[in-house]
Amino acid sequence: MPRLTQEQKKLNHDKIIEAAGRGFRTHGVNGIGIAEVMKAAEMTHGGFYNHFDSKDDLAREVIRQGFTSSLTALADIREEHPGSARAALDHMFDQYLNARHRDHPENGCASAALVTDAGRDGVAAQSEYQHGLDGFFSAITDMVLENASQSGADLNAEQAREQAIAVFSQMVGALVISRAVAKSSPELADEILTANTTQLKQA
Repeated sequence: MPRLTQEQKKLNHDKIIEAAGRGFRTHGVNGIGIAEVMKAAEMTHGGFYNHFDSKDDLAREVIRQGFTSSLTALADIREEHPGSARAALDHMFDQYLNARHRDHPENGCASAALVTDAGRDGVAAQSEYQHGLDGFFSAITDMVLENASQSGADLNAEQAREQAIAVFSQMVGALVISRAVAKSSPELADEILTANTTQLKQA
């Protein structure tokens, strides 16, 4: 058989991560096996170990890339509102706390979709999740400080970081809770998203 080029190997590598990302976000890391991931990637089971040492290795990469993608989206939101940090914050709330994000975890942020998996996994997976959190906390801290400056509020960096941690924790918690009742009570699930969006925008 002809040897794969480096470009094709990278494409295959990315296909596995993409398939695993959708599967892990939807079913949890323990809810889908390597064989299922490789089938979704349209590759053979045996080819997995040409790219990853283990499923845990793959899970860490999914967390890493998931947060990278979400942080890129947040940077895009900030660029859309160069003159108003308040508008950027509100846009972030609307993008994160909506029914589409709730109902399609396979395409959503790793922060909510993989939070339980990270909590159950070892130090390596949690370190990747922590790195993603650090990125969000830093970005939102900057937005909170910028908003304070633009609105004339007296706020230091430590207070802004505290607010950023609380804001992001509320976002993740609201989305996870809304997902937990989305099928049994769609009305309550929507109410949870709306209530938290309203409260965050008023803060």
